[in-house]
Amino acid sequence: MTRVQWSDYDAVLFDLDGVVTPTAEVHMAAWAEMFNAFLTSYDGAGDRAPYTDADYFAQVDGKPRYEGVRDFLTSRGIPAPQDLVVELGDRKNDAFNVVLERDGVAAYPGSVLLLDHLRDLGLPLAVVSSSANAPAVLEAAGLADRFRIVVSGTVAHELGLPGKPAPDTFLHAAQYLGATAAGSVVLEDAVSGVRAGAEGAFGLVVGVDRGAGAERLTEAGATIVVADLAELVPTGDAA
Repeated sequence: MTRVQWSDYDAVLFDLDGVVTPTAEVHMAAWAEMFNAFLTSYDGAGDRAPYTDADYFAQVDGKPRYEGVRDFLTSRGIPAPQDLVVELGDRKNDAFNVVLERDGVAAYPGSVLLLDHLRDLGLPLAVVSSSANAPAVLEAAGLADRFRIVVSGTVAHELGLPGKPAPDTFLHAAQYLGATAAGSVVLEDAVSGVRAGAEGAFGLVVGVDRGAGAERLTEAGATIVVADLAELVPTGDAA
């Protein structure tokens, strides 16, 4: 168990995909399907080698959808006009929604354990996700009532907040919950999200290693790194 003195904090801010729910895997599959279909049909300038998980973690993970598209295309030397960025981003979103509706989603058991523990402590919780699909995912997982606010990609766009790795969405959630950055905990599995937590000077930034790598999360600014959120629950609660 990794010890966290939860009573030292006033709010807890969760990323969603890969932290609370395993939907990061659905996102990864949707990105791969979309990008590889594009690369197969594309005959212009740039690197047309197949898209891989390494591309996901380096260019896409945790970012707003269109930003991820643009960064991937740019990394391959492929022109990224706005109409192409939007088209590819929308294709990816459609693929994600098909899988979510077909298969549903269940939260990580360890994440539910931590949510139960924090509920018992009375700490206010938020979800801060780059995905526009965050509310639908929470509903599908039966967790919508656990969080006082969901700052999704749609909310960030409506409020004019830059996405991760900028800290603005996390700062907005903390302020909504009546907390300061220094008094809040950020839980993130993406390098860009960890950077946002570090850039915002949050009191504790927990990296959740679902594939990005503990070393990369630490280098990005994670205070501690765990493999599962059950590690953050006192032993008696997890038993």
